[in-house]
Amino acid sequence: MEKYFAHYMQMLKDWRAGILPPVFFTAAALSVAFIFFAGIWSQTAARWFGSALSAITHYFDWFYIAITAALVVCAVWLLFSRYGRLRLGKPNDHPQFSYAAWLAMLFAAGMGMGLVFWGVAEPLYHYHEPPTADPLSREAVAEAMRFSFFHWGLHPWAIYVVFGLSIGLLHYRHDLPLAPRTLLYPLFGARVHGWLGHATDAFCTVGTLLGVATSLGLGAMQINAGLSQLAAVDYSTSVQVWIITLITAAATFSTVSGVSKGIRYLSILNCFLMGLFLVFVFLAGPTRYQIIAFFSTLADYAQKFVPTSMWLDSRPDSDWQSQWTLFFWGWWFSWAPFVGIFVARISRGRTIREFVGCVLLIPSLVNFVWFAVFGGTGLYIEKQYGSMAEPIMDNVALSLHILLDHLPWASMMQWAGIVLAVIFFITSSDSGSFVDDMITTGGNPNPPVANRIFWGISEGAAAAVLLLAGGLQALQAVSISAGLPHSILLVLGCIGLIKVLRSELLK
Repeated sequence: MEKYFAHYMQMLKDWRAGILPPVFFTAAALSVAFIFFAGIWSQTAARWFGSALSAITHYFDWFYIAITAALVVCAVWLLFSRYGRLRLGKPNDHPQFSYAAWLAMLFAAGMGMGLVFWGVAEPLYHYHEPPTADPLSREAVAEAMRFSFFHWGLHPWAIYVVFGLSIGLLHYRHDLPLAPRTLLYPLFGARVHGWLGHATDAFCTVGTLLGVATSLGLGAMQINAGLSQLAAVDYSTSVQVWIITLITAAATFSTVSGVSKGIRYLSILNCFLMGLFLVFVFLAGPTRYQIIAFFSTLADYAQKFVPTSMWLDSRPDSDWQSQWTLFFWGWWFSWAPFVGIFVARISRGRTIREFVGCVLLIPSLVNFVWFAVFGGTGLYIEKQYGSMAEPIMDNVALSLHILLDHLPWASMMQWAGIVLAVIFFITSSDSGSFVDDMITTGGNPNPPVANRIFWGISEGAAAAVLLLAGGLQALQAVSISAGLPHSILLVLGCIGLIKVLRSELLK
């Protein structure tokens, strides 16, 4: 007994020595206050979330559209710029992870549960409720696929590129911490080590927690939907809260084991299962239709890339853009510190051109293939039989399982879909809590174990109270709201990144 007591006392001492108190206690207090408020006064929280969503989409829609487009331009410029040979680290530093492990981890962290959740549903929604075309028309099919590519393509990954590259370059070449405050260093200098840096890190920690909680909430809804189909489990918020509780425990264990073990192996397993799922639906579904959908949509996406990127829906009676594009842009912004810092953490030794090319292009291409296969199959079945959209629009969490009902080995593949959702849930949670750990310990790449446990539990609790406070609508509102301060930080980070690159070239 004394041995265990001494062990835990030592863990407590390590935690106290490892945290950055102004950041940790501020972020922890805000997170706990949010969890208690949304959990106890859920109806009031739901009204507040709805008001925040309306205000941000009304006053800042132009800002979200403009900034996201500008970050794509910045990322493409970095890919072809003269700075491409600079390395994240010293000239002789070598990458810590193989290409396969590196790509698997950045992809699993960058997209999370959302890709599985929306892969079938989003094109079907746009087919029935397109932004500009007539519903159920040929033009609606083209818009449905193009906007799915648009929401999951270059734009989110450009956000991650700018955040991750700024952090990685300054951390590995200038010994600055793996924390959001580092983005401000080129503009504000040593002041980032004071209250400015503490406030930036604390608010980014809370924003990351809420952004990851959105993904966890979607994951719990989809797992519950699968269990309701296969095991007669009730589809309810209470069941989803239990799912979050159980899987958060597994994710916390993975976080405690660190990047090189739990997170790395789960990410590889995750991508392997995704690949198997992709091949199965490609072969079992309308293969020719999927291939045509991929290439025709890719051409349409490229041809209309600029006007789609800059389109601002000014119709007074339309909320399509706020429900879709602004939700996704806010979600990606809220994920930016999480994914950017995590990718920077695993990218030591990569060149800038290698970093930008792999982070921007390869995951975007995988997402395009995913939507062409899953979304294309859903559209084909809907056009042929008209049996997909109605139940999915009633409950979007059922989308993957309804699709698999129309393919061979439906029951077995639906169970496999639940397993895939569980692993995606774990990889999103463990990566997110690991980043929160690093931020609240001053950018420590190997934070104390107790800190990892705290943030792992906090993310699960935040996801649970968001489901209690309004389900999908609350998740959307929190994502868009949490993304606003992160988008401003990204603007400053992009300016600072250009300044740092110019100074590096002079050296």
